[in-house]
Amino acid sequence: MIQMAKKQFKAESKRLLDLMIHSIYTNKEIFLRELISNASDAIDKSYYLSLVDKNISFNKDDFYIRIAADKENRTLTLTDTGIGMTKEELESNLGTIARSGSLQFKNENEAKDGVDIIGQFGVGFYSAFMVSELVTVKSRAMNSVEAFVWQSKGVEGYTIEPCEKETVGTEIILKIKENTEDENYDAYLEEYRLRALVKKYSDFIKYPIRMLVKKSKLKEGSEKEYEEYYEDEILNSMVPIWRRNKSELKPEDYENFYMDKHFGFDKPLKSIHASVDGVASYNTILYIPAKAPYDFYTKEFEKGLELYSNGVLIMEKCADLLPDYFSFVQGLVDSADLSLNISRELLQHDRQLKIIAKKIKERIKSELLTMLQSEREKYDEFYKSFGRQLKYGVYSDWGSNKDVLQDLLMFYSSSEKKLVSLDEYVARMKEDQKYIYYATGESIERIEKLPQTELIKDKGFEILYFTDDVDEFAIKMLMNYKEKEFKSASSSDLGFESDVKEADKQTEENKELFDFMKEALQGKIKEVKASNRLKSHPVCLSSEGELSIEMEKVLNMMPNNPSVKADKILEINTGHEMFSAIKQAFAADKDKVKVYANILYNQALLIEGLPVEDPVQFANDVCTLMK
Repeated sequence: MIQMAKKQFKAESKRLLDLMIHSIYTNKEIFLRELISNASDAIDKSYYLSLVDKNISFNKDDFYIRIAADKENRTLTLTDTGIGMTKEELESNLGTIARSGSLQFKNENEAKDGVDIIGQFGVGFYSAFMVSELVTVKSRAMNSVEAFVWQSKGVEGYTIEPCEKETVGTEIILKIKENTEDENYDAYLEEYRLRALVKKYSDFIKYPIRMLVKKSKLKEGSEKEYEEYYEDEILNSMVPIWRRNKSELKPEDYENFYMDKHFGFDKPLKSIHASVDGVASYNTILYIPAKAPYDFYTKEFEKGLELYSNGVLIMEKCADLLPDYFSFVQGLVDSADLSLNISRELLQHDRQLKIIAKKIKERIKSELLTMLQSEREKYDEFYKSFGRQLKYGVYSDWGSNKDVLQDLLMFYSSSEKKLVSLDEYVARMKEDQKYIYYATGESIERIEKLPQTELIKDKGFEILYFTDDVDEFAIKMLMNYKEKEFKSASSSDLGFESDVKEADKQTEENKELFDFMKEALQGKIKEVKASNRLKSHPVCLSSEGELSIEMEKVLNMMPNNPSVKADKILEINTGHEMFSAIKQAFAADKDKVKVYANILYNQALLIEGLPVEDPVQFANDVCTLMK
């Protein structure tokens, strides 16, 4: 055989190949995914031609892909029974980088049924050079008795010459590189590694991926001696669960798939299986877990769904498919409509992706609402794990997602003694109730004891208890629900006009005393006034403006956050016997009133869960009164 002269890649193709090997692919192991996808494409073409050409007949068992590793010679061979390539096709498809034989085939037949081509042959193929020092491609085209071999060591160029090949199809032989300090290329010759890569990236290729697997068994007539043999084994599942009819599947099928994919170790609360056709067509299986992963509320947690293109894994975590507030959702999406760039590793942010993401968001919300309304115990369990994430979603991005999430929020109810939705709260509101009332604190037990809630409870109004640090921030962003404004139990104005008038009258009558107490507190509070909310308690703090006392606590606990102060108002219960003692002291001993003012202020701080600014002085003031 006369060896043909080596052909050179064009200068641009050389640069592209160099870029492909060293830059575009950050994960070398995907070379096998690329070659298998290309092999699947080639079989698709054969299958299609067998449908439209009566002179071509194939048995279903004729379609397969085979992988074979030879450790001794350091070769990895991948064979397919696809359409094969002529000399001209080898030249055009492999000789020119970014030339896509599959894309051209699809374009020529896109109006016909049965065309389903995954890859764009030409670019992905060159990923083989990441692990190979020599790539050999032997191919025989359908309806041809001739076969040709294409061979290249990379940017130096390639050769094409005739060869012997008995069957139609393509055989790719990779001469695997020697190990380096940074890379263990031997792994790509190991059965366990090849099996794992097929399972990870190509498990749902619709043709069987075969490999001769070494087995061992007891020798006949022996109890201890084993003999080795090889068995042809199919490595892939072929039919993905998301492409099967829902009627064929049972709940345990979804649960087993959840566990097999390591989406979680708990039993999921809900599985969502959807097949969508339209502007963007896709199949999806989504899971709502029962428990939050240990790292869910940390920076280390990585959100996203697995992304497939026609059963081939493209991305393990496609973050663009999920909004942050639904980052707890696990699962996958499979679509043939996404535009992939030349590496198939990076996804272009195209219109189809955005459409799919929007549809998934809507479906997740719909399923959560259904769970809230029809499977309340499940939703309560879900909310205990992920309710905080929904509230962060309301607060983040300047409240742009509040309309999506507000119906999913729940808070503990003072009257129901359980979590209730905002819709349930509003439905129970009394005719004369203007606001949705809430109170904040570290725990339900602490909130139950807050003096600020006395009047609201006395009027028979329900109060929502906020115990998460994000609660009040989210509600401030929400502002109202079904045209009902939110009102904090610690607000200076609770909206009870008759009580306000009486309190204003008491404040005016005791103006001189309250001004003196304010001055004694040396700018720690904005105002001292008679309370319209206290019944049995002597004192409490309320606030004015957008920054509440609870928000002050949260913000001041954040690192590198400048000290912020809410506008605090010291409210005095003028009906309490304590107030009579203060009035008497004001008439006879104003220094004693200063002591009273400091003690009441510090008591109010303790009730709010705020630190006493000067514990020593507080103790001394108490001792002064005791004497």
